[in-house]
Amino acid sequence: MKIFKAVAILALPFAVLTSCAKIFYSPDARSLANRQQTIAILPANISIAASKKIDAEAMREQQKTESLNFQKEIYSWMLKRKMQGKLTQEIQDLETTITKLQRAGYPENSLTTAELCEVLGVDGIMTSSFALSRPMSEGAAIAIGLLAGAWGTTNEVRTSLSISDCMNKKLIWNYEHKLSGSIGSSPARIVDQLMRQASLKMPYIND
Repeated sequence: MKIFKAVAILALPFAVLTSCAKIFYSPDARSLANRQQTIAILPANISIAASKKIDAEAMREQQKTESLNFQKEIYSWMLKRKMQGKLTQEIQDLETTITKLQRAGYPENSLTTAELCEVLGVDGIMTSSFALSRPMSEGAAIAIGLLAGAWGTTNEVRTSLSISDCMNKKLIWNYEHKLSGSIGSSPARIVDQLMRQASLKMPYIND
């Protein structure tokens, strides 16, 4: 029975938020956000703690993959809220965003906020960054969990979400937080936990 309970627990992925969030909220953030008709979700900026087991080329590929994974999850989360009537802005199709950015040579070719807005043809852009690390392997976390009943942290993520207004070419909102995840934590799970908290102060979201 104890083994069964342990397996059941391991099957439940989770991520938890730790420490206090830092929030920048421009006084005109809500009014500017309400004027925006179409917004775009950019690929996430990913940094991963260096590992002796992964060479530089493999690390770059992993960062590229995770960048698109996190972009997709944020897009899906926002699209769901759009369908629920919690935001009025249209969200640019993800394929359209990716294609336009690739044609502009982004992210290899660095672009300003104004340039990104022009390339994408939108009224607002949402950017994100995720600094990923793995302080404990999942195998070690499982072992500790089975022996002590306490699940160790396998992922630590420092994240930032930002919204910029294209007409005024300025940042109107920023949310920074640190998350910790254990067994089974994934981009989808991390983004869901992050967005649930960030959306409480996000100028796009209407309760």
